[in-house]
Amino acid sequence: MLLELFPYLSALLIEEAERRPDKVVLRTRVRATTAVCQCGRSSARVHGRYVRTLRDVAVGGLGVVIELCIRRFRCENPACPAVTFAEQIAGLTTPHSRQTPLLRGVLAQIGLALAGRAGARLAAAVGIVVGKDMLLRLVRALPEPEVGEVEVLGVDDFAFRKGRHYGTVLIDMATHRPLHLYDGREGEDLAAWLRGHPEVKVVCRDRSSGYSEGARVGAPQAEQVADRYHLWANLGQAVEKTVNGHRSRLAEAPRGPAGSPDHLEAKPEVVQPSAELKIVTRLREQHAAAHELWKQGMSKAAIGRKLGLHQATVRKLVNARSSDDVVAKSLQRAHVVDPYVGYLHRRWNEGIRNAAQLYREIQQLGYPGGELAVQHHLRRYRTGRGHAPASGLKPPSVREVTSWIMTHPEHLRDEDADKLHRLRERDPELDRLTLHVRRFAAMMTGRQGDRLEGWIADIEQDSLAPLAGFARNLRRDFDAVRNGLSLPHSSGAVEGNINRLKMLKRQMFGRAGLDLLRKRVLLAR
Repeated sequence: MLLELFPYLSALLIEEAERRPDKVVLRTRVRATTAVCQCGRSSARVHGRYVRTLRDVAVGGLGVVIELCIRRFRCENPACPAVTFAEQIAGLTTPHSRQTPLLRGVLAQIGLALAGRAGARLAAAVGIVVGKDMLLRLVRALPEPEVGEVEVLGVDDFAFRKGRHYGTVLIDMATHRPLHLYDGREGEDLAAWLRGHPEVKVVCRDRSSGYSEGARVGAPQAEQVADRYHLWANLGQAVEKTVNGHRSRLAEAPRGPAGSPDHLEAKPEVVQPSAELKIVTRLREQHAAAHELWKQGMSKAAIGRKLGLHQATVRKLVNARSSDDVVAKSLQRAHVVDPYVGYLHRRWNEGIRNAAQLYREIQQLGYPGGELAVQHHLRRYRTGRGHAPASGLKPPSVREVTSWIMTHPEHLRDEDADKLHRLRERDPELDRLTLHVRRFAAMMTGRQGDRLEGWIADIEQDSLAPLAGFARNLRRDFDAVRNGLSLPHSSGAVEGNINRLKMLKRQMFGRAGLDLLRKRVLLAR
């Protein structure tokens, strides 16, 4: 059994075995009296001897070191350019290596799974001493797998540095195996790869214009399929913008006691609009200034220096079509007090105005924040900027309403479904928005891409501007979108590989070069 696992042992004579605290040392020599030169001629003329030290896989948590007495032979072939040669043992030695092939294979797999530092720590735990750089060199030396024939190809981008530097990964959708990884996300690179693979019949991609053009040029015979995940995500963004435009209508009108005339004929209060928040005014001014400088030809870095803003903030301002988009994203952040707003409003309406007392009360309910946040929330009522609603209920947030609209009716909680129903009764535009979203969801889940043209036409005739913009973008990539809503192909496997790629990249602290990242993505399992 041992000879089957280590066939080279039959070629060795073990003269001594020494156990040390951290390793086992085997002193050996070769049994054979002759050796074969690289020219194929066998020789028995010994020219000299030397000891070669090799490390093998650990046994019982102890490292194994083989001290092998190697002989150099004279080649008796006059035509051979090698005058002398050293004997080699198959499965044990390779030229210029200090590890056995078995150990090199184990270390390469550890490097693929854990990269440098983590791999070195794991190897040390099982009795193998190796440096992180050695592990990375072994990974880089591994050959890349052959691509083979690919009929359905998935393509997507990933970020080396988000917002600055991107790469592209190609996936075989039949086996979910990564095929290629390259720097950049230009269509020319994708087209060049596709020209070498004319067997590709389907290209699954997001709605990037670069990948669309690259697939069209490099594989004109292939059908392009837009990813349903991105379609649904883009629809969700349009829905959120639409709901944000109706945020003033989300609150329900207060009702009197049950059975009273006020309960039957209650009318909404006339609420004076509060003054615009300082952060909203500042964001609008920054958006206008950034766009003005951008039109003048200034770079984003120069705009940031001039306005005193971080480059990421400048990028957000320049990429936003309107100041309302920036304001909406800034105001939709959840606050730690939000889950307890209903209780605070009820106690406020009961006459309890002491913030410290209210803070202690909600602490008993599990409030994790501090007293200062409670004071900030109640300050608006003390300064006359608003009044706590008599019902004690906080209006639903934009994201909550968006979630209700984007969720299948059968999966909504009864409470949320009832809130959405009342909201649709009060606001006809949100009612139409919900109907449009559910029609699109039915198309997507039922593979009814033939209804896409009619859905877009209905949206264009409606007055919902963000949804109309989404529909216009669908027309620019109509064939791929229709295929995405009709064909069974999906980019789910691509997104899974992107998630795995991010894990590998972060495991190396984001410092991995493209060559090392490509090896781990293509070879690690």
